[in-house]
Amino acid sequence: MNILILGGGGREHALAWAVMQNPKCDKLIVAPGNAGIALIAECARLDIEDGGAVAEFAGENNIDLIVVGPEAPLAAGVADDLRGAGFLVFGPSAAAARLEASKAFTKEICAAVGAPTAGYGHFTDAASAKAYLAGQSMPIVVKADGLAAGKGVIIAETLTEAEATIDDMFAGAFGGAGAEVVIEEFMQGEEASFFVLVDGADVLPIGTAQDHKRVGDGDTGPNTGGMGAYSPAPVLDEATAQKALDEIVKPTMAEMARRGTPYQGVLYAGLMIQDGQPRLVEYNVRFGDPECQVLMMRLGAQAMDLMHACAEGRLAEAKVNWADDHAMTVVLAATGYPGAYKKGTRIGGLEALPETSSQMMFHAGTTSTDGQTVATGGRVLNATARGATLQEARDRAYDLARSVDWPEGFYRKDIGWRALS
Repeated sequence: MNILILGGGGREHALAWAVMQNPKCDKLIVAPGNAGIALIAECARLDIEDGGAVAEFAGENNIDLIVVGPEAPLAAGVADDLRGAGFLVFGPSAAAARLEASKAFTKEICAAVGAPTAGYGHFTDAASAKAYLAGQSMPIVVKADGLAAGKGVIIAETLTEAEATIDDMFAGAFGGAGAEVVIEEFMQGEEASFFVLVDGADVLPIGTAQDHKRVGDGDTGPNTGGMGAYSPAPVLDEATAQKALDEIVKPTMAEMARRGTPYQGVLYAGLMIQDGQPRLVEYNVRFGDPECQVLMMRLGAQAMDLMHACAEGRLAEAKVNWADDHAMTVVLAATGYPGAYKKGTRIGGLEALPETSSQMMFHAGTTSTDGQTVATGGRVLNATARGATLQEARDRAYDLARSVDWPEGFYRKDIGWRALS
């Protein structure tokens, strides 16, 4: 099969790495890709939010399956354009992608099916949003309604901070994503990520993970797109996962189908778990980043077969074969992230790193200039490893991270602390 993956981050490098292990993959192209992806697959310059351009490119390259990595092309309707042009696509329609593109829409769906989630208010102006705060307790969660690259969520500890956040969002701090705001109660518990494949009819769980959103050790500092992750998530045991499936995921999928917008692709349910009871934090309509890295490390070549079965509507016959293992990824980010950071710094030591089924350095924000790897983003590398225990996976991941020569970068030293303690 000829496969096209859309995207150029750590998630897409991990997807490409898994796909390349499958003997059914004859040719792999990733658009736009990055310096790490270019070492294992062909990279192409392509506007991945232009469905027509992607369809034309796919036709010219005899593509059999298109995997859409990031959320922006999905929200823009690229999957719809590609299906309309006759291509097999892994990824939801724009209508179904509203589960991530609009937090208010997700809350509406939860209310319709009685899925457990946080109490909330939805606002289109700062005055009414601030008025709502008067009857709420702190801390409270203020969210930009639209897509904000994982950064549009602020946990406000005080009323003053919450009001300032509301002002910032309506003033354009998150661009168009903050034109509407959702304010939620702060949920107590432990957060975990639950991943399922959906083909419009059937739902297949494919793994759990936990990530670290805060930039600093001890879960301190501002939220980021994710500073590391590990799989499986101990708090999301079999019984809790089944509850989430029965009370949250399956009712949501049934409601989407009832509305004429059946879901197809991977669905990532962010859950808050307290005393074995899951509540929905949010949905994402693609693999998480960096959670995808640990899932792909554990799934390997079968990931391609599962995505193919999902795209063809064959999930009823698909099965996930799990090893009794663990995986961890540690994000190496540019100093200053998630605030202002310097681009164009050189990264050394990558050529000497092992590339095995147990250790991989996945690239996120990199490019190759004059034969050297250069940092181009905030989150730049993902030191990822697998082991028989989480401690073994952690040791291998940090061995990779420490081997990188990049003075302008940093990483958290405590990924996995909650599970390991």
